[in-house]
Amino acid sequence: SFLTGIVLLGESQNRKSSLANTIFGEAIFKLKEFNDAKSFTTEAKTKFVNGRNFTLIDTPGLFDSGRPQKTVKSELMRCMIESAPGPHIFLIILKVEKYTEQEKDVIAKIRRYFSDDALKYAAVIFTHGDQLPEGMNIQQYAAQSDGLWELVQKCGGRCHVFDNKYWRNTEEEEYRSNKFQLAELFKTIDKILIKNKGGHFIKKHIEIEEEKIRQSTNQSPNDTRDRAKSTVPNGLMILIVGSATGAMVGAFRGNSTPQDALYGALKGSQLGYIAAAEAKTVVDAILKAAQAALLGECKK
Repeated sequence: SFLTGIVLLGESQNRKSSLANTIFGEAIFKLKEFNDAKSFTTEAKTKFVNGRNFTLIDTPGLFDSGRPQKTVKSELMRCMIESAPGPHIFLIILKVEKYTEQEKDVIAKIRRYFSDDALKYAAVIFTHGDQLPEGMNIQQYAAQSDGLWELVQKCGGRCHVFDNKYWRNTEEEEYRSNKFQLAELFKTIDKILIKNKGGHFIKKHIEIEEEKIRQSTNQSPNDTRDRAKSTVPNGLMILIVGSATGAMVGAFRGNSTPQDALYGALKGSQLGYIAAAEAKTVVDAILKAAQAALLGECKK
């Protein structure tokens, strides 16, 4: 069945891991703490839920203040590879509380790194639902803040609210239950997939830019695609190129049997993204990834 890759983004204390466990219906993901260096790692799990295979990519607080840039870059690359061929959906996790300058900064970093096109694939998910004022739904809550409402609107008006502590088994009010919100979230996921024709963020970003270029210039198809690719945020392009180069070299090294080639591609992809974390340009990423895959142990 079609595999849907979903990336969870947000600050460490916003209970992303708890939300991932709620979506999967069991405690699969480990809870992460900001000060625990061992917990700063991307975790991906796949499970058949609601009639579809989902891969949830639970990221650490990638955009928390104080994170070393080198470490953040490495984990972003891991995140994108885990969601290969590319994220189908982003869930931006916030808390039901005042929309702070710190959270605004996190959202700005997300938009800067992934571009505003990513918001076409995104929904805003609020945790700590027990803090939602009585008689108010989450749309009404978000509309109280101009900045927060702008974010929700850029995400197509898509937002939901969960409480991973108090709403687990409640039946007192339909809206204030994770069961109800989860059913609504799955509907939102389907709508995002239908709207984007099942495509993933990176591929769609390039296709949109290609169409814009075709309408304004008379360039050849190859030149048009090359120019469109150049609009992908530099960090993502380094990621894509590094992992793809590593995978290609790894598959070549492991080509004695189909199984060895597959193993080599997977191992090469891992080596490629680790090496590309040190790169500052796309060309540098290619060189570093290829060298790492050639020198690495890509066979069984």
